[in-house]
Amino acid sequence: MELTHPGRSCPETLAPAGSRGIDEILAEARRALHRLDPERAHVAHRTGAVLVDIRPAAQRAAYGTIPGALIVERNVLEWRFDPRSAARLPLAGRYDLPVVIFCQEGYTSSLAAAALQQIGLYRATDLIGGFAAWTLAGLPVLGPSGVYATRPDLPSHLSEPERRSIPDRR
Repeated sequence: MELTHPGRSCPETLAPAGSRGIDEILAEARRALHRLDPERAHVAHRTGAVLVDIRPAAQRAAYGTIPGALIVERNVLEWRFDPRSAARLPLAGRYDLPVVIFCQEGYTSSLAAAALQQIGLYRATDLIGGFAAWTLAGLPVLGPSGVYATRPDLPSHLSEPERRSIPDRR
């Protein structure tokens, strides 16, 4: 089985009539979004936008989280944010709610934000580059909750990057 990556070509196969490839679907989703870079997403969150982490628990544990982000995994997102849904979150009772979705690298979040727009949340958008870009921009993160989260042998004044740079010789 050959794996592909966004932006890379793959062997030509005959697609069913009327079908669209994921690159086309992603481009269409992004045309409707006013995507935010990490700094603008941070400002939006600090001024009232709901920052939503749709990553699976394993990614949150491996890479960390953004303080104050609401965790709503992708498989239930529309139900939690549709103002018409009996399963909606209490904060999701209005269509003008500013929502910034993020995933690990900014692909799934575009599709998710477009889905929220389709149910009427016209201010939904996503974070360009996802959690990875947020981290690279030096914005606040918590974790990861992996091996380096519990290193009692290290001085407590060290930053997370400093803690990660020290080999674990336990």
